[in-house]
Amino acid sequence: MIELIQEYWRPFLYSDGVHLTGLAMTMWLLSASIAMGFCLSIPLSIARVSENRWLRWPVQFYTYVFRGTPLYIQLLICYTGIYSIAAVREQPLLDAFFRDAMNCTLLAFTLNTCAYTTEIFAGAIRSMAHGEIEAAKAYGLSGWKLYAHVIMPSVLRRSLPYYSNEVILMLHSTTVAFTATVPDILKVARDANSATFMTFQSFGIAALLYLAITFILVGLFRLAERRWLAFLGPAH
Repeated sequence: MIELIQEYWRPFLYSDGVHLTGLAMTMWLLSASIAMGFCLSIPLSIARVSENRWLRWPVQFYTYVFRGTPLYIQLLICYTGIYSIAAVREQPLLDAFFRDAMNCTLLAFTLNTCAYTTEIFAGAIRSMAHGEIEAAKAYGLSGWKLYAHVIMPSVLRRSLPYYSNEVILMLHSTTVAFTATVPDILKVARDANSATFMTFQSFGIAALLYLAITFILVGLFRLAERRWLAFLGPAH
C-alpha cells in the first residue's frame, strides 16, 4: 500500500508530469460540465414550462432523450459515433472538435447534467406559489424582469437540495470518462492496478478520493442551504 502511494500519489492527485490526471482531472470535468450545464439549463427550464409548444416540445424531447439513456452510451456516441459520420470529418472545425477526447467528454457530461438540471428547475418553477407571481405583477414586473428578479432567484434557492444530488451524481458519473481515455481518478486506478496487481489498494484509494470529494460537496451544499433556505425553517 505504501509503495503504491509513493509511486502513484502524483498521478492520483494532479499530474503525470505532462497532463492533468486523477483528482485534478476529475474536478475539472465536474466543475466545467456542471458550470456549462447550469448556465444552459436556466433558459431551457423557462422554455420547458412555456405555454408555447414550439419552445416547450424541443426541450421536453431533449430532456427525455438524455434522461432516458445511459451516460455511458451518450459518451460513446459523442466520442466515436459522431466522428464516424463522414460529414463531420469533412468539416475542419467539427473534425478538430470531435477528435479531442476531452471535448467529447465535456460535451456528453454537459448535455447530460443540463437535461437533469433543466427538469429540476422547471419543476421548481411549476411549484412556485401563485401569490408570489401575482404580487410581483402587481408591482409592475412582467416578462424577463419577472423571471430575473422574482421567479429564478426563488427557484434557485428552493432547488438547492435537489441540485446538490445532481452534482454528486455527476461526480460519480465522471468515472465513465476513462472510456474516452481521459485520465481521471478511475483511469489512474486502473493503470495502477494493471502495473502492480494491487487491486484492492488501487481502487480503494480511488474510492477514498471520491468519498472525500462527496463529503466536501455535501458540506458546502449544507452551508448554502442554511444560508439561502433559512426562511423555510420554523420561526423562532
